Amino acid sequence: MSQSSSASIRATDLLREKILSGQWAQGERLGEVELAEILEVSRTPVREALSRLAAQGLVEILPNRGARVATWTAEQLREIFDLRMLLEPVACGKAVGRLTSSELDELDELAHRMHELAAVPANRDFIALAELNRRFHATLIGASGSPQLQQTLASVAHISIATQNYHHYTDEALARSLAHHFEIVAALRSGNADWVESVMCSHLHNARAAMLPIPDGTAPGR
Repeated sequence: MSQSSSASIRATDLLREKILSGQWAQGERLGEVELAEILEVSRTPVREALSRLAAQGLVEILPNRGARVATWTAEQLREIFDLRMLLEPVACGKAVGRLTSSELDELDELAHRMHELAAVPANRDFIALAELNRRFHATLIGASGSPQLQQTLASVAHISIATQNYHHYTDEALARSLAHHFEIVAALRSGNADWVESVMCSHLHNARAAMLPIPDGTAPGR
């Protein structure tokens, strides 16, 4: 692999991570010069990274206006959650028996770290919480053993996680979400794929209800 290709891949991975962790808001401008300074690379890898992320639905590139973090309507996000609820429970069910003991321990550690971050409302670090949540879901999807499922879920999971602002969660919805992580790990350890799929389905329904208004426009959980 050439040095330029390596720099481009590294820039893509770093930018994706920053977008998914909520470092930039939807619609926020992504200047090539500023990004090159942040990532300590030239503008060419940044330009290539932005093109890759645009293909993944995380970035929008507008003629004569540059790049910005993509924005999604409520209807688009409903469709994305519909896809996740069809596919992600299945992918997680397939992960049963494929995760090593150390990987299960890592998932358990992620669940505990999320719980600790959310324990004191005044000190909640929502960006860190979102990043840990992304890693939790990525680990499960990656262990499905199905390249087709992984590829299909990659973009839709990224988009909904990128928009997952925990500020929108009520205390009750956040508590449910955190409890689901622990139950998913327990179900994985038990080897019960049906249990894993059921909890993941509930987890996604909870996220959808917290993030999206109900059809009449009333805020959920209020």
